[in-house]
Amino acid sequence: MTQDKPTPDSDLGPAFDRDRLLDWMAANGVDQTTHDHPAVFRVEEGLELKAAMPGAHTKNLFLKDKKGRLWLISARQDTVVDLKRAPRTIGSDRLSFGNEGLLYETMGLTPGSVTALGLINDTGRRVTFVLDKALWDADIVNFHPLTNTATTALGQDQFRRFLSLIGRQPIVVDFSRLTA
Repeated sequence: MTQDKPTPDSDLGPAFDRDRLLDWMAANGVDQTTHDHPAVFRVEEGLELKAAMPGAHTKNLFLKDKKGRLWLISARQDTVVDLKRAPRTIGSDRLSFGNEGLLYETMGLTPGSVTALGLINDTGRRVTFVLDKALWDADIVNFHPLTNTATTALGQDQFRRFLSLIGRQPIVVDFSRLTA
């Protein structure tokens, strides 16, 4: 049995928080394992925690281009994302970091909790999703479940199922080739 698709944004805030996201995943057959941990705000802060969790760990960049288009780049934590070279590859204008208000408005997230799983709250499809090929090819991917006090591990098939259920197809980019 599947539940309804994510609902549109409302004035009441995001439709999904951590608990509702995990319940939605369970109801829709998206198998995952979530590990609670102290808050982690930057990739470097969570290295010890992540060492005990199998799979590819992520860094996620919420960006806005010069024309006002929004972008989420999810990359393997050790991937270098060159923001000067990325626009030519992904079809954007010059990129800069999106502000906190816009992040919350579109994805229901706060700084430090940016995650591809937040796309479930972007029902207006305002954010273009760009995924590092290293994550697309990984057996297990790890993302915050809309909060930076936990990490959710998904098998690649389950991550792709999640994206399919929310109607999202990423632009897959091999960032390792952009830095050479």
